[in-house]
Amino acid sequence: MRIVSLLPSATEICFALGLGPSLVGVTHECDFPPQAEYKPVLTRDDLELRAAAPAEVDRHVREALHQGSSLYGLDQEALGRARPDLIVTQELCPVCAVAYPQVMEAAKLLPGRPSVLSLEPTSLAEVMRSIEEVGQATGTQARAAELVRGLWARVDAVRGAVAGRGRPRVACLEWLDPLMVAGHWVPDQVEAAGGTDALGEPGTRSRVIEPAELAAAQPEVIVLMPCGYRLERALEQAPALAKLKGWSKLPAVRQGRVFAVDGSWYFNRPGPRLVDGIEILARIFHPEGWRGPVPQAFQVVGEGAAAPRAAGRA
Repeated sequence: MRIVSLLPSATEICFALGLGPSLVGVTHECDFPPQAEYKPVLTRDDLELRAAAPAEVDRHVREALHQGSSLYGLDQEALGRARPDLIVTQELCPVCAVAYPQVMEAAKLLPGRPSVLSLEPTSLAEVMRSIEEVGQATGTQARAAELVRGLWARVDAVRGAVAGRGRPRVACLEWLDPLMVAGHWVPDQVEAAGGTDALGEPGTRSRVIEPAELAAAQPEVIVLMPCGYRLERALEQAPALAKLKGWSKLPAVRQGRVFAVDGSWYFNRPGPRLVDGIEILARIFHPEGWRGPVPQAFQVVGEGAAAPRAAGRA
């Protein structure tokens, strides 16, 4: 089978199922595992706002979506050369990948009319099911079932380690200007790690909030996970939060429990590494409870979003 993945999370799933050799095309954002970067790239970022400030990125994205423009370009000629039997894409978020209608139109122009698998998970359980869907579509059902069992076993290990401990009130911010609360599977991650999401609702879309709503929630832990940003970019954006009204009075800020994480790799993408994200959160919420290894993927941000001090693998 010749597979094109138009999602970084789908690329990760394919490699986890041993389908790396079958991948004949990926996106410009597919950066894990490292082997993915050697695959033909079939997409491009039409906005080219990687270095822009968060507010500017948000404005351009909203304008593009309002005008009906796609945020990503799809190389039809390269797609044709890939000759896929299966294209894996999504309809969940127009900001995260090539628009679904654009993919369907492109698929119609290909000889043989390849199958199109759209992954639409909105919760942790649905992410696990999407792994099984890829397994079903690619004849790797047994591998998918084994992978999912292993991932749930890790989640259960975290739950057991933090059971009976106090659950801090947590605010997970998926964008910093404007403030956006993470939804979808992130509240599930928070719950599994032993926290209580003070603002996010499981299975719902991320949403914009006002600083007053953040202040009213009185979070005891704040996790900065800007969508699409690695840890370094998240840390670059953190100091601007000190300008928010009431920021310095938040319990999380007063107690030095504001954390920047690698959102792109462990929280924004609905793939296997969401479980790594749960383990990271467990270390953040309950450092004496969860003693398993975690990636070097989070740092503590000092009061007023000042200079960070390192934290990482046990």
